[in-house]
Formats: sequence, C-alpha cells, structure tokens
Amino acid sequence: MTHTSDPHTDQLPAAISGFLAASVVHDADAAEAFLADDVVVVDKGEPFRGLQEVHAFVRDAGAEFDYTTEQVGAHRVDDEHWVVVLRLEGSFPGGVAELDYRFTLRDARVSELVIANHGA
Repeated sequence: MTHTSDPHTDQLPAAISGFLAASVVHDADAAEAFLADDVVVVDKGEPFRGLQEVHAFVRDAGAEFDYTTEQVGAHRVDDEHWVVVLRLEGSFPGGVAELDYRFTLRDARVSELVIANHGA
C-alpha cells in the first residue's frame, strides 16, 4: 500500500494527517493517538463507536485487499469540520473508488469520521 499526498496535506490539522497516515497502513495503535475517547467512525453506513471498535476498524478495514491510496483533495468546512478526498485503486470490487472522509474535530482530536462515496 502506498500513500501519495497532494500539496495541501501539510495544511491539514495534525489529528487528521496523523490518523490518515496511520490508517492507510492499518496501524491502529498509532491512529488511536489522534482520536477522542468517544470517537465515532461511520463506514458504509455502519457505525464504530469508541476507541476499541474504531481500533478494530482501522486494523481490519480493507486489509483483505491490495490497494493504493492517493489524496486527491481536501478542504476545510469550518474550524471543526474537514473533508479529505481519497482515491483508492486495487483488488477490491470495482477496482477504483473516490471516498470523502468527513472529519469532525474536538479538542484537536478526531471525534467523528464519516466515510462516504465522493459527492454522495
């Protein structure tokens, strides 16, 4: 797996860039450092609540596939909300996906992440 950043990656809050870097390589322990205790991650409509469930999600999500991840966009909605667009290419069904990672921050940590198809 590889991760390619766009020029704006250095402008992301540390909690977001750190979480993304750790999650791309399924390093749940490193990702956990950027999460609020009551974090919620929603992927494909399924919620993962709290550090234990999100830890397992980061460790296991997509691990059965080989794929590359490229950040193709990012923008700040307001002080607490950011959207990062990732393009995945690999051995999963469909082979290509663009996903919006919609982050909510609280106290410099990720408190919520909703992963959805880009533009949905």
